Amino acid sequence: MKTKQYFFTYFLLTLFLSGVSLAQQSAKQPFFKAADGMQWLSTDLHIHTVFSDGSVWPSIRVEEARREGLDLIAMTEHLEYQPHSEDIPHPDRNRSYAIASDALREGDRLEVINGSEITRDIAPSGHFNAVFIQDANALLHKDSLTGILEANKQNAFVFWNHPNWDKTGIARLEPFQQYLVENKLLQGIEVVNETTYSEEAFQIALDHNLTLMGGSDIHGLTEWSHGISSGGHRPMTFVSVPSSARLSDVKQALFEGKTVVWHKDIILGKKAYLVPLIKENLVVTQAYYPKDKTLMQLTLSNHSAMPFELQYVGAYSFHEQSDVFRIPAGETLHLKIKTVSKKERIELPFLVLNALTAPKEHPKISWEAIPQK
Repeated sequence: MKTKQYFFTYFLLTLFLSGVSLAQQSAKQPFFKAADGMQWLSTDLHIHTVFSDGSVWPSIRVEEARREGLDLIAMTEHLEYQPHSEDIPHPDRNRSYAIASDALREGDRLEVINGSEITRDIAPSGHFNAVFIQDANALLHKDSLTGILEANKQNAFVFWNHPNWDKTGIARLEPFQQYLVENKLLQGIEVVNETTYSEEAFQIALDHNLTLMGGSDIHGLTEWSHGISSGGHRPMTFVSVPSSARLSDVKQALFEGKTVVWHKDIILGKKAYLVPLIKENLVVTQAYYPKDKTLMQLTLSNHSAMPFELQYVGAYSFHEQSDVFRIPAGETLHLKIKTVSKKERIELPFLVLNALTAPKEHPKISWEAIPQK
């Protein structure tokens, strides 16, 4: 009876997804522009299906990601926690990945990689994702450390999931995680998980040179949790790789920490990667002075899929805006700047208020405006 219920639920979810109208990027339009020869690869490396404690079949995860415009997902089922095992017995822990891979279509931009969530206990060890694994079955051990050691033997990328999962909501580097860091067995940490952002995890990442990660940890539908059809989006990790990157390049970039994380209307990352992303996507053009006026006019265009909130911190003032304003995704603002006299060039320094390069630290970025003559 339960098996029939699962198939009925799968049927309903398939119908639901077929009717979802997504306000997301098309398959040809990236979420964020990158420098020539590079790309910001969109990923979600923390998801679940009925093959652990999720509510949907693996092919639904593929269809969601395809419709939302993602480039890469990892199937990261719990190794040990198997609440559906009576109805969906599967001795092979790679099964979810196999089904998801079969759901890909010829010509898909989307790719799927194999992963697992090592979840023996929360305290004191915590939960860890291992992605780019070769065999999930080999990670199934009596304790977390042995599973993590096996993941490293498989040259997997290992990151600490939802480190803020305790009664205080504060991420702390306990002795077990300290051991993993010191022995180079842990490469990343989730600063964003599902709907939460952890400043403390961000600081741990900076202090110990861990890769910043953000994952949906999705169990139901992304539409239910993130309002995709209303313009929302799941948490995503963006990886800086060459335009012609292969999966091996993505894996290497993760090990090198070349990521930024997009959460709701916030983007965060290490300064070396976040600042160039913002400058590639917010562009000043068409600066000029109208005849007989000292109001420099220019356009500021946002080429990304997210809005940016800016605070001007320079010496001039604007004719039509205050010092704080918002530029929506994909839109252009026309600014008029009171420069008093005509200038050959000016610097426009801004704080990007919905970007973070460290906890409570907003990047200060300057754009140069050179008026046409």
